[in-house]
Amino acid sequence: VQVVESGGGLVQTGGSLRLSCAVSGSIAPITVMGWYRQVPGKQRELVASTSSGESTNYADSVKGRFTIARDDVKNTLFLQMNTLKPEDTAVYYCHARVKIPTRYLDYWGQGTQVTVSS
Repeated sequence: VQVVESGGGLVQTGGSLRLSCAVSGSIAPITVMGWYRQVPGKQRELVASTSSGESTNYADSVKGRFTIARDDVKNTLFLQMNTLKPEDTAVYYCHARVKIPTRYLDYWGQGTQVTVSS
């Protein structure tokens, strides 16, 4: 299974970016997909996630600014980030959880850098 993110970059405070994540190679159902972020010296944290039932979950720090969406036909995940702040600067990782008969398997992308300048 391959997980590939794209769309990161440098943006000014108040700007917007859209991250994309393509998952390929899985023949098993993808249940949960999500975005996490990490800055040096800190733990990776959940930004937003969505289940196959379309329920969504957001970190308090991004509610009202970020929107997660998925395309189950193309196994693609998106994160629309608006009103970006310097504290949103991090490496953003895409996560996909695949269900096999006896357990779940977690897959991660390589990460994409988001830098918000003040």
